[in-house]
Amino acid sequence: MDLETALVWIKIGAVFFVLTILAVFDVARKDFGSPGKKALWGVIAIFPFIGWLVYLIFGFRKGKKSSAGGGFNSI
Repeated sequence: MDLETALVWIKIGAVFFVLTILAVFDVARKDFGSPGKKALWGVIAIFPFIGWLVYLIFGFRKGKKSSAGGGFNSI
């Protein structure tokens, strides 16, 4: 494998990593009705390469923004 091919794979991996991190943070910010559902969406979101996409399609609209004080919005 030459350097250019390795860099392409590293860039693809970095994109998937960033999307996974964004999905996990979104799960952490939202309320899904019960801790079990929130944990399930968290596990789905961290599943490599496809978890963030499954969360985006099926779970993103299920969660509601938490109205509790705290987090980044209360500053």
